[in-house]
Amino acid sequence: MHCATTKTRDNSHKKILLMGLPNVGKSAIFSRFTGLHVMVSNYTGTTVEFTEGTMTVGEESYTLIDVPGVYDIKESIDDAERVAISMLEEKPDAIVFVVDALNLESSLHLLMQVLEYGLPTVVALNRVDLLKVRSVQIDTRVIQAGLNVPVVPTIALGGDSLDAVKTRLSEVLVKQEKPRYVLEEDDKRWDRVERIVERATKPLPAEASAKPDRFAFLIRPWPGLPIALGVLLLVFATVIGLGMGLRQFIIMPLFEGVRVGEQTVGLFPWIRAGVDALGIDGTLQRILVGDYGFLIKGIEWPFGLVLPYVLSFYLAMSILEDTGYLPRLAVLLDGVFRKIGLPGNTIIPLLLGYGCGIPAILSTRSMRSRKQRVAVAVMISLAVPCVAQSSAFMFLLVEHSLLALVLVFLIGLLALVLVGFVMDRIKRQPMPFTLTELPEMLAPTPSLLGKKVFIRVKHYVKDGAIPMVMAIFATAILYELGVLDVAGRAMAPLVSGWLRLPEEAATPLLIGIVRRELAVLPLIDMDLTTVQLFTGAVVALFYVPCVAMIVTLAKEFNAKVAVGTLLFTTTTALLIGGLLARLGGLLTMWFG
Repeated sequence: MHCATTKTRDNSHKKILLMGLPNVGKSAIFSRFTGLHVMVSNYTGTTVEFTEGTMTVGEESYTLIDVPGVYDIKESIDDAERVAISMLEEKPDAIVFVVDALNLESSLHLLMQVLEYGLPTVVALNRVDLLKVRSVQIDTRVIQAGLNVPVVPTIALGGDSLDAVKTRLSEVLVKQEKPRYVLEEDDKRWDRVERIVERATKPLPAEASAKPDRFAFLIRPWPGLPIALGVLLLVFATVIGLGMGLRQFIIMPLFEGVRVGEQTVGLFPWIRAGVDALGIDGTLQRILVGDYGFLIKGIEWPFGLVLPYVLSFYLAMSILEDTGYLPRLAVLLDGVFRKIGLPGNTIIPLLLGYGCGIPAILSTRSMRSRKQRVAVAVMISLAVPCVAQSSAFMFLLVEHSLLALVLVFLIGLLALVLVGFVMDRIKRQPMPFTLTELPEMLAPTPSLLGKKVFIRVKHYVKDGAIPMVMAIFATAILYELGVLDVAGRAMAPLVSGWLRLPEEAATPLLIGIVRRELAVLPLIDMDLTTVQLFTGAVVALFYVPCVAMIVTLAKEFNAKVAVGTLLFTTTTALLIGGLLARLGGLLTMWFG
């Protein structure tokens, strides 16, 4: 999939790169060009993810690759920029370069670097509809003449402008037009950019200028902080309510079955009947449909219990992203985060962590110092449950005690603050000023929203559900062979004595190392008190990050950080869990 391409290859290997700075609307353009038939992959030999799909240009089909957004490809400093360079060196058929109309200088500087590769290129000048906010207009003819490359103004979220990009791209591909770009020395490139921008940018007439930002109040402490609290509570309620509804009324009835006359019709009854019909019994029968039955738990846990909350979480997060609220939340919280030595945009990787910890850790690359990166990575590893683990918490606790569920997340937030505060005091550094671009507040586009949620859920199935199924299969074998019983008895002083959980709770502690949510899900089928459920959830919250996160920490930092994080999270989980078990026992004794 990543091999170099030549003009002799067949159509299925024709490639077009979609390139640009981070956060310039490439994802929206990609969705419009490719529809739902996309896949997310890791570039060979790296942890850098990219998305690819199929688009039609003229009568030809091409693979469109959404290249990770970068700022520079001359002085490569991270994996994303090295991947972008590698993709350019593979000689794709063409490039669609997305220029941000609101950040013209940096976009054109990167464009000039890309043009030096001599590949057929079409420039999409995106977000031109938002220029009114700055009371300016851009003459695309000046850019086109200055760089000898076709430029098409676009609105990624609507209109027919993207059809014009495809039309111009078709012409470039047919004629194999290569940019007639004169190479610049590095120190002269910015001078040329400034000249082009100065000639291309013109003020709008007064009557066409936009009014001041109507949403400026969202970044002021009052009423911004109460609104932010309300938004986050609404997101929390939406994730729980929608997830429970999908699970209880749609997904689980399909799995567990519904009564139709004298029969129960559903997936699990059919599976059990099929195993019986094949005459499978003994150990193999229990591996397939027993306590950790692969054919039952391997479907119920990832798809029946976790998937509904994954879907509702990504829907809520996508709405926050598409409306433009997340950058405003980062600005609003900047003062709060600076108290613990971190910038306000720390909220972005933390919120990403509630989806998946791996991209959250990778997103810390944009932070100004290694110390900040390590601090945020440790915070994510310790107290930010991924969407699958959060879903397990919700299913485990919401029907027993909504208060216990809320307390789990509040304890996690308190731990984040404490970790950030302590790490800031270990080696204090001056906080540089950070500038955050605020996009226009827009209503989400339903079609684009649906595509984004679909892609993320598809990513969960590939990288979350399928590994979970494999882990459950291995657990079922070890459980039925008695291996986990032996381990459970060895861990009895810790599990039964210190954490005051039943001996079989050792199993989720063991398999939770593979997948974080598996430290929670087995507790569902145990007859536990509310105190035990709460204790188990808190232990799982702070418990070891999954294997994939440990590997990511080692790659992004070093083995010392990875091992240190592993020991820190495990110690914290067991210490806090034991203390809560005793406190819960006292409260139960006092209040009955």
